Amino acid sequence: MDIVIRAAVAFLFILLVTRAIGRRELSGLEPFDLIMLVVLGDLIQQGVTQSDYSITGALVVVATMGALTVGMAWISYRFRRVRPVLEGDPRLTLHELEAEARLQQVASLDEIRWAVLETNGRISIIPRENGGGGGEATETQAA
Repeated sequence: MDIVIRAAVAFLFILLVTRAIGRRELSGLEPFDLIMLVVLGDLIQQGVTQSDYSITGALVVVATMGALTVGMAWISYRFRRVRPVLEGDPRLTLHELEAEARLQQVASLDEIRWAVLETNGRISIIPRENGGGGGEATETQAA
């Protein structure tokens, strides 16, 4: 039972840290960030298992983390008000928006009607319609 409690505490701590840091795609990580993820995983493993190298210990930890992941997803789905806490707030810099715009063949932020940071870390860009809307104010949004 002790290993389940340690796994649950580690899970909640990882959830808290990842929500505080914000979501990013794995491909968008800097090398240092990727190394820190690997080191963090090793440190958490040592704290959770306390050098328990048995297959039973590993299965209990994986099952506990999996159950907590499914449980958090269900809570997020069922209770809308806790969703921002569980899923985190999207964070987006102007440089990230400009880079994604270039990848989607948008030359300038002035050509963007809406830019939405999706929950999977991708940025959806809705371009302005050409030819219409003379005199409209710029509506560039970064969610």
